[in-house]
Amino acid sequence: MAEEQQLRDYLRTAARELQKARDRVRQLEARASEPVAIVSMGCRYPGGIASPEDLWQVAADGRNVVSAWPSDRGWDFDESDHPDRTAMVRQGGFIDDAGGFDARFFGISPREALAIDPQQRQLLEVAWETFERAGIDPTTLRGSRTGVFIGLIGQSYGMVDGRYRALEPEQLAGLTGWLMTGKASGAGSGRISYVFGLEGPAFTVDTACSSSLVALHQAIASVRAGESTLALVGGVTVMATPDMFASSSERGSATDGRCRSYAAAADGTIWSEGTGLILLERLSDARRNGHPVVGVLRGSAVNQDGASNGFTAPNGSAQRRVIRDALANAGLSAAEIDVVEGHGTATVLGDPIEVQALLATYGQDRDRPALLGSIKSNMGHCLAAAGVAGVIKMVMAMRHGIVPPTLHVDEPTPHVDWASGRLELVTESRPWPETGRPRRACVSSFGITGTNTHVVLEQAPSEDETLTTPGVAPPVLAWVISARSARSLTGQGERLAAFLHDNPEADPVDVGHSLVVSRARLPHRAVVVGRKSDELIAGLESIVAESNSPAVAIGQASPVAETVVVFPGSGWRQGLGRALYAEFPVFRSAFDEMCEAFGDRLGRPLLDALRTDSTAVAGAALAGAEVVGAEVAGPAVAGVLVAEGAAVAGAAVTDGAVADGAVSGRGVVVDRTWALDTAVASDRATPGSLWNSGNMVKAAMFAVEVALYRLVESFGVRPKRLVGRGVGELAAAHVSGVYSIAAVVEIITGGGESGAAGRPGPRIPMGTDLTASRGGMILVELGDGAMARQLRAPAATESEVVTVATLDPAVDETTSFLNALAGAFVSGTTVDWSALYTYSGATRIDLPTYSFQHRTYWLGR
Repeated sequence: MAEEQQLRDYLRTAARELQKARDRVRQLEARASEPVAIVSMGCRYPGGIASPEDLWQVAADGRNVVSAWPSDRGWDFDESDHPDRTAMVRQGGFIDDAGGFDARFFGISPREALAIDPQQRQLLEVAWETFERAGIDPTTLRGSRTGVFIGLIGQSYGMVDGRYRALEPEQLAGLTGWLMTGKASGAGSGRISYVFGLEGPAFTVDTACSSSLVALHQAIASVRAGESTLALVGGVTVMATPDMFASSSERGSATDGRCRSYAAAADGTIWSEGTGLILLERLSDARRNGHPVVGVLRGSAVNQDGASNGFTAPNGSAQRRVIRDALANAGLSAAEIDVVEGHGTATVLGDPIEVQALLATYGQDRDRPALLGSIKSNMGHCLAAAGVAGVIKMVMAMRHGIVPPTLHVDEPTPHVDWASGRLELVTESRPWPETGRPRRACVSSFGITGTNTHVVLEQAPSEDETLTTPGVAPPVLAWVISARSARSLTGQGERLAAFLHDNPEADPVDVGHSLVVSRARLPHRAVVVGRKSDELIAGLESIVAESNSPAVAIGQASPVAETVVVFPGSGWRQGLGRALYAEFPVFRSAFDEMCEAFGDRLGRPLLDALRTDSTAVAGAALAGAEVVGAEVAGPAVAGVLVAEGAAVAGAAVTDGAVADGAVSGRGVVVDRTWALDTAVASDRATPGSLWNSGNMVKAAMFAVEVALYRLVESFGVRPKRLVGRGVGELAAAHVSGVYSIAAVVEIITGGGESGAAGRPGPRIPMGTDLTASRGGMILVELGDGAMARQLRAPAATESEVVTVATLDPAVDETTSFLNALAGAFVSGTTVDWSALYTYSGATRIDLPTYSFQHRTYWLGR
């Protein structure tokens, strides 16, 4: 029996382990085939294309963006010295300002920037834009497992006939160190990882025309395997010399600058350039992380022509195989694909071979024809950036539900039997076919050296509307912008203002939310505070005009300035804190806690201090010295530094020094010079009024300052030091963790000594020393600013001091509070502005990307 029981136990264990193994296999299989989301796209292509929206507009409008050679690259050669170039087609697709670069933004010196291949420079700027368009602050990716996969073909930047032009030997010597990495193809991916601090895999692919899609294939595998949590992938081509035109002048180039993809009149391609990047993430991760999903990658495949008809000749059978492999990887049939974005180089040999392969695959076993087109008819062949241009075009086409036309087609090429399958060349814009399932497309790229790749795309899944929760918009908004330079800050304001003029339907709450959750916090800063869109836009326009506005705080943040919160303990006025109590849950919760702690010790509920309509008290009254002296100025409170923890326990601290407590690195400076001799008696209460009770006033002031500090704290403000006077001393001591609320209640209501606090700190007589910070100081007063201004004078003799008031009586409380945070933020205080939009139900929307400020760097000009 025992042996039978052992056998049963063994079989049960084996069955459980087998089930675990099967579950694990299913998980791995699902992981390996899980769709990969495209969460963002960024690009620059010919015709002034600077975004995916621009590219889509060119495609949808059926525009040709091929142009004459650029005049700013030093390509004016003496044809008598270069007879092989006399037959060159002097048209192509060229990006604007190819030599322009914001070197300062990326911390690159002008000399190094000059030595860096413009392809690498383009990648850096478009990478930043792509991250921003995903709603990701690029600076937060440092240390992440973000991979970089770049298709790039090496260029002879700055060289003609194997030597550098327009450089004296001593100039060349000064650049030699930078040129090694500046021209290395591998630096195209590595430099992105270095600048952004990305620690996933990074490599550069050169398979000629198919480079960007081969890189995409590798990126998909990396994301599915968990090797990369995000993957930045794409391609770049910037023609530094006209060598491509010279090498194809005798054959392969269209004579009139028109790329006639799949047309009977096709007579060659047109060389072009561009930069295209897309950001990938596993679909489940993208949904969990709240990243936008603009498209889905279902599958991909790569293969080689092998021993074909010639080294550069396409191989039709290899193209058919790579298409079938990609479909198998996607788990789809050819009939489930609606549109084919073909390679379409418009060569007499290549196009017919490609169409035959498409007819043999996508043209079979389907009810309606597959639709065929190519972006190359709009802009020419972008080489390493060509495949990703097709991906961006198809993602945008699926989003808009339109199949754009292929240009310059007199009639489809007669060199294939179009009747052998259901494949149609689209020459006029038409609606995307309605099939009752997600829209799907595929993109092909075939390298001149034989490497073929095919990618299968699917329409982005619809947003789950149940995830959107209604909220309450803040009564006052803050729009936050920042930049690395003053010029860029102005440019940021200009871009945002133009966007809002073009999109008047944009919700100002969504705008504010999007600015704070998807943009980096850079040193040059501006915050616009206002209630309505027109007020906020007017503030942006004042930034652009470089004029002053009370709605705008603008400045350069100091990385070393200390933030000090000042508790004035005075400044009570009728209903102080009422608006903050009504509009900020954090303030309300903290004030309610104080009300509960005081209970009935004041004779009336403390909340009446906010509700009263009494006009008896105005000005800065708290209580006279004869009142405060007995109840506040205990030996452990007024006239001492109150702190605790290992940082100060047992330490010798001399007069004038400031000790930092162990609690969050903070201490409390309690200064006798501010405690009694500057407190002003101003009790103007009428007989029998609420305000005849000095205890009620002190308790109300204490509660407001504590609640206001909690509100400031909820915005991520973490001061280095706290300074208080009068009741403000008690508020500072309480929020720093030195005095319990019970002890403060006893002190204020006269029922106990200051020593009633359960956590006494060292008693060190001293004066307030605000000159200790040599890097500048930001005084955030929880009052009307009077005390901070008085403190500022002695401190300013040693370092720059900024003062802000959270309760400026000149404006409403909410605006005053946000103005104070804005002033502190632009000076260097860390502020988590997302707290303003926590309960708003705001949605992130696409906003203009960073305003780079270019200087031209081009060797050989």
